[in-house]
Amino acid sequence: MQTENQPVEHPILSEKQVSLSIKREDLIHSLISGNKYRKLKYNIKAAKEQKQSVILTYGGAYSNHIAATAFAAHSNNLRSIGIIRGEELVNLWHENDTLKLAHEHGMRFKFISRTAYREKTSPSFKKELKHEFGDFYEIPEGGSNTLAIRGCEEILGNLDESFDVVCCAVGTGGTIAGITNSSYQHQKILGFPALKGDFLKEDIRNFTTKENWELHSDYHFGGYAKVSDSLIHFINDFKQQTQIPLDPVYTGKMVFGIFDLIQMDYFKPNTKILAIHTGGLQGIAGMNKQLIKKRLPQIL
Repeated sequence: MQTENQPVEHPILSEKQVSLSIKREDLIHSLISGNKYRKLKYNIKAAKEQKQSVILTYGGAYSNHIAATAFAAHSNNLRSIGIIRGEELVNLWHENDTLKLAHEHGMRFKFISRTAYREKTSPSFKKELKHEFGDFYEIPEGGSNTLAIRGCEEILGNLDESFDVVCCAVGTGGTIAGITNSSYQHQKILGFPALKGDFLKEDIRNFTTKENWELHSDYHFGGYAKVSDSLIHFINDFKQQTQIPLDPVYTGKMVFGIFDLIQMDYFKPNTKILAIHTGGLQGIAGMNKQLIKKRLPQIL
């Protein structure tokens, strides 16, 4: 499945003599959109081939991956379990739009402390989960594993060869690894992490041997759930100008970063840029609730 590349028109693009198109992976599906569809595609297939009836995965309160996994499992007649970071949510999850959505599609939750969540990959923790839930097909936080990379390798296709630079937001590193694997020799892959720190580089190298990628880590705005007035105004202005909605956790920060780099003449004239829209729009409702509490502008 190849998605359309939508050209963006903006005065700064003309001024700097570069072009930008957005690959509309967000239009694949309203709930399993963007990289979540790509990451889950072969994992769901593997679970069914292995005769597994339960999918178990991990995520935070506003995780796109949690919502997408619940829907994908439900659509394939599988049950799903979400190990959710934050034990304080045990009596509050019904106030959270993402978790409500996942629950509506049959996901069962287990809320654990942040301390326990950091141990989720340990053998002892896995043993406890097996004891509590029995057999299950496990998908890691963010969905990044070998099968997910295989799915993300399908984001780029023959029609994308003309682009010089391909940009994507980075969470756990799986999407940029898959894109890098299928990129053309002349292309540069730029990643825009949603988290602080350079720890992602090792994770990305676990899934790709190519070296034509780099991370721009100055556009995380403090982390996953952190935004600012300037980011919100940028997202809203971009939507009004292009009719393309951006989520505040990933794509909004990526496109903000791209425009900042363009303004600073990072790209040579005549550079053709392709930005991957990885979906995540379901998280806007939850973010807006937080913005209302903080008396900040809402995302349109």
